[in-house]
Amino acid sequence: MKISTRSAVVVTAALLLTAGTLTACSTGSETANTSSASASSASIGLLLPESVTARYESADKPYFEAKVASLCPGCKVLYANADGDAAKQQQQAESMLAQGAKVLVLDPFDSVAAAAIVNKAKAQNVPVISYDRLIDSPDLAFFVSFDSEKVGEMQGTALVDKLKKDGVAPGDGGILMVNGSPTDSNATLLKAGAHKIIDPSGFKVLAEYSTPGWDPAQAQAWVAGQITQFGPQIKGVYAANDGIAGGAVAAMKAAAVNPIPPTTGQDADLAGIQRILIGDQYMTVYKALRLEAEKAATLAVDLVNGKTTKGGTTVKAPTSGAAVESFLLTPVAVFVDNIQDTVVKDGFYTAAEICTPDYAAACTAAGIK
Repeated sequence: MKISTRSAVVVTAALLLTAGTLTACSTGSETANTSSASASSASIGLLLPESVTARYESADKPYFEAKVASLCPGCKVLYANADGDAAKQQQQAESMLAQGAKVLVLDPFDSVAAAAIVNKAKAQNVPVISYDRLIDSPDLAFFVSFDSEKVGEMQGTALVDKLKKDGVAPGDGGILMVNGSPTDSNATLLKAGAHKIIDPSGFKVLAEYSTPGWDPAQAQAWVAGQITQFGPQIKGVYAANDGIAGGAVAAMKAAAVNPIPPTTGQDADLAGIQRILIGDQYMTVYKALRLEAEKAATLAVDLVNGKTTKGGTTVKAPTSGAAVESFLLTPVAVFVDNIQDTVVKDGFYTAAEICTPDYAAACTAAGIK
């Protein structure tokens, strides 16, 4: 029964109650092809790329699920993590489509390979929201993320400014660049943004590495080799995220490097925040993951209900150049002196989560409470 027919007939109280229940999750007007019944019981697929980055299981997934539940209590979230395997992610997406998913929210492990998932979904009239990483496809419904090139610029700026503040001259040494995964479109943008700042700074890039699957262990092994080669010439480390930063710091500690050169990060992982507190990592970039996940969830429910939405901007698909309706959120640089006013104030972490006994003194010094 279409919602639009309810006023044309006299129905029983029981039927009215059923119709009211069916419309409870609507966030907007429905198209002629979308029934209230299908909207209230729809399945929405959430596909995340890997497990080595803490944020996906600890933040993105629960935030997304909670928002869908609040907007559409009858909707079901089908969840899968690719564990760093593009073929596995393809199989997971196909399984969700076979289960009748009405929308896919896809954070691709491989941004190019994931275009096949979009094609498969399109053939079944299932819209795809590209989440956090841009899929190389012109057929996306939306892209929800942060401005990754801007994040790279923030990281590069923080590192260069710190070296200058510490009195390091360009001729005194250089920077190691430990980039993200070569299959991740975001890693390419991060690297481009960082090079925008580092290249004209006068500081030499001693060596550069793209870390397969964002794996901290592989980053650690690579940095260990560079320490052997360059030793005290290493004055700073550009690490694309906090997991990679952790691997780099571990390599430097194992080689008894002291002090640890300024090292960047991203994602505001708990371990990264704690390293910043004790001086093992210089900075990270906080991305309000709750806002990102909730925006994707809201758009997914809108699509289930046939609601038309326009993005705040457009981003071009890399190969086709097609304009993708996009929502790009604002990242924030985090240093030891603004942890309280960023990740704690926003409720991303509580002071108790950060200030375990090993970090209690550092928390007091940083004014975290």
